[in-house]
Amino acid sequence: MTVPWRLRLNPILCTGHALCAELLPEVIVLDEWGYPILSPVPDELLPLARRAVADCPTLALAIEPAP
Repeated sequence: MTVPWRLRLNPILCTGHALCAELLPEVIVLDEWGYPILSPVPDELLPLARRAVADCPTLALAIEPAP
């Protein structure tokens, strides 16, 4: 399993709606305040990660190649 992608969070834009964690629970968990903690995105979850990015109500998520 390769992990060439990662999610990036803009903490200033994020208001803790938690929709991303509902759409992608395999990669995103919430901290005790309801803000996302992100893990690398495996290839097989890339379409779901793109959906989570697109559906973020505050546009706080982005997906990019992992370094």
